[in-house]
Amino acid sequence: MGNHSTTHEGEKLKPQTKELWKVFWILLVLTAIEFVIAFGLDTDRFKWTKIIIFIIMTIVKAYFIVGTFMHLKGEVKSLIWTIILPSLFVVWLLVALIVEGGYIGSV
Repeated sequence: MGNHSTTHEGEKLKPQTKELWKVFWILLVLTAIEFVIAFGLDTDRFKWTKIIIFIIMTIVKAYFIVGTFMHLKGEVKSLIWTIILPSLFVVWLLVALIVEGGYIGSV
C-alpha cells in the first residue's frame, strides 16, 4: 500500500495542525469562560442567565467540534442539513416531552 501523506501527483500534503490548534484554543477559552461563570455567578439570582449562557456556549463548542474534528466544515450543505434537521426534531421532542410531562398528576 502507498504512503498516505502524498497526493496522486507526488506532492506532500500540508498537515492541518494550525487549524486544529486554533480550534483547541477557542474551545479552551470557551471552557474557561464557562468555568468562571459556573463558579462566579450567584446561582439563586442568575439561575436562568447561567442556563441560557451554558446552552449558547455548548452550541458554539459543538459547532467547532463537529466542524473540525468530525470534518463537516468541508462537506456539502445537503449532508450538513441531513444531520442538523433530525437533531432539531430530537431537541423539539425532548422539550415537548419535558413540558407535557410536567402536567402529569395535575389533571
